[in-house]
Amino acid sequence: MQDIRSRVSQLKRPGLLVRAARFGLDDYRRARDLPRLVPGLGAAFHGPVLIALLEAEALEDAARQAQATSYALVRHIDLLTAIMAEARDFEAITRPRDVT
Repeated sequence: MQDIRSRVSQLKRPGLLVRAARFGLDDYRRARDLPRLVPGLGAAFHGPVLIALLEAEALEDAARQAQATSYALVRHIDLLTAIMAEARDFEAITRPRDVT
């Protein structure tokens, strides 16, 4: 099984989706956005939230690739934005700190 960092770094999505998601990073608010994207995980640690977001995004991407009528572009962008923001915060929390 891959670790969270590997799963996030191996995400390959169309550039337009990624650029749209990056525009939302400044407006991302964990308390407001997570309950809508992955209900019940709003106060969870970054690791479980990232896993839930990655799973939800994979389902949305599968719908995109299958050209399913259930595909929701805005939700897909919101999920990618949340993944980027949560991965950024996860890195900041888990990065080893120099003690000098």
